[in-house]
Amino acid sequence: MVDETDIRIGNLVWYYDLYMVETIFRVEGILEGNVYSTILPKSKIALQKVNPIVLDIDHLMGFGFLPGEKEYGEDENVFSFRYNHKDSIYIRNDGDCFQPLTAAKNGLLPYGRPLVHVHQLQNLCYDLTREEIFLT
Repeated sequence: MVDETDIRIGNLVWYYDLYMVETIFRVEGILEGNVYSTILPKSKIALQKVNPIVLDIDHLMGFGFLPGEKEYGEDENVFSFRYNHKDSIYIRNDGDCFQPLTAAKNGLLPYGRPLVHVHQLQNLCYDLTREEIFLT
């Protein structure tokens, strides 16, 4: 289950459909304990039935994050997403979670809470860039 304050319009989440298949959908609205999307039965579902998607490397790559290149002295576990001509978002793969990093004079420093779910990554990127990121 996901908390209502954790998700926003545009986030990817999932629910069990009629045949108990995990079905991913994009949130189109949230109101009074329900989540709305045009692909849902009756276009809405109770928030208690909505689940977060566990973040993995394939999701990072799908959102456009690139791993560091060893040939250039970069850490292969640090992924970057360039969102304008001079700024990037850095995320380090810590195995069971992904730690946001910020560029500092002496390298990349961790900040904030580690990310575990796709909607957390989407919210972080939106907060930093004011643009949605989509799976490619």
